Amino acid sequence: MSLGSSRRSLLTAMGAAAVGISFGGLSGCTKPVSKSINFYNWDTYIGDTTLADFEKVSGVKVKMSIFATNDELFAKIKTGNAGFDVIVPSNDFVTYMSEAGLLLPLDHAKLPNLKNIDPAFMNPPYDPGRKFSVPYTWLVLGIGYRKSAMKDGKVPDSWKWLFDSDQYKGRMALLQEAGDLMRLGAKYLGHSVNGIPDDVLKQVEAMLIKQKPYIKAFHSDDGQDMLLSKEVDIVMEYNGDIAQVMKEDPDLDFIVPKEGSQINSDTLAIPKDAPNPEEAHAFINYMMDAEAGAKIYEKILYPTPNAAAKALMPESYKNNPVIFPSAEVMAKCEYAAFEGPARAQVYDAALTRIKSA
Repeated sequence: MSLGSSRRSLLTAMGAAAVGISFGGLSGCTKPVSKSINFYNWDTYIGDTTLADFEKVSGVKVKMSIFATNDELFAKIKTGNAGFDVIVPSNDFVTYMSEAGLLLPLDHAKLPNLKNIDPAFMNPPYDPGRKFSVPYTWLVLGIGYRKSAMKDGKVPDSWKWLFDSDQYKGRMALLQEAGDLMRLGAKYLGHSVNGIPDDVLKQVEAMLIKQKPYIKAFHSDDGQDMLLSKEVDIVMEYNGDIAQVMKEDPDLDFIVPKEGSQINSDTLAIPKDAPNPEEAHAFINYMMDAEAGAKIYEKILYPTPNAAAKALMPESYKNNPVIFPSAEVMAKCEYAAFEGPARAQVYDAALTRIKSA
C-alpha cells in the first residue's frame, strides 16, 4: 500500500561517506553490485526505496523475505544455515536467541550511526549494552476498530471486547503470537504480563476457548488488512499497523485498552551463521542513518527510537497519539520479559489447544 509522501533521498547527492558507509571497498554510488545479503523482516516494515537506496550507495543488493511471527523467525534461525544476514527479532526474542547462541555479537565500531539512537534505548534489560541488537522501532499492542461498526458508537476501550464478549462475534480477529496473546489475556484479568501464575494462565486459556466461536481468525500480523477490507470490525494489532490503514480509511481508529497493554521493541540483529556479517553491519548502520530512517518511519508509521530521524519527521508524525500514545496511557503498559524456553513452550501449547478447541 502507498503510505505517505516520499522525502527526497540525499544519499546519491551526498555519497556513501556522508551516511557512514564504508566497508571492504564497497562504497559510493557507482560500485557495481558484487554481493547480496538476505534480510528477514516483518511485512510492511521498510521504506519504499530503502533497499534500492542502500544498493546505490554500497553496491550490495538486499533480498528481503517476510516472516509473520517471532516463533516462525526463531524456528527458521535455530535450524542453522538459514542464509539470512539481518533479522528483525522483538525484544524478548533477542534474549531468547542470544541465550541460545543464535546471534552474532555486534561490532559497534562498524555502527557509527548508533550515535543517532535516543540514549534511552541504548541499554535495555533484554540486551544490556546492545551487544546483540540495535533498536528499529518500539510499538504497543491495542485494538484497531471501525468506528461506524461500534455498538452505540462506543469506543472499545477494554480487552473485554476481544477476550470476553460476543458483542462482535464473527467480526473480530486476534493476533496468533502465543506469548502476546496469553500475556494480554492475563493483563485483562488484572495481572502483569510477566511472571503470570499457572492458575491465571489456565484462566486465560479457558477464557479464549470459550471465546473462540466468536473469533473470525487468529491473524498473522495482518489484522490491519482485515480491518481495512471490512472482514472484521475489531482487531488486536500494533499501533503502527493501524496508523498505516487510518491514512487510507478515516472510519478506522486505534485505542490502547484501559487495562493497559504490552510494549514491544523490534530490533536489527545478525544471526551467528550469517554468510555476510561485514555487509550486514553496513546495512544495519545504513538503517540508522537519519535521512534513511526518516523515509522508513514516514512509510511504516511506527514509533522510532532514532532521535536524528525523528527530528526530520513532520508534526503529523511526532504528535500523532496513535503512534505516540500519551504518558498516562504508556504508564499502564509493560515490556514482556523472556522467561525461558520452557515458558515459551507453555504459551505455544496453550495456543495450540485454543485453536483446536
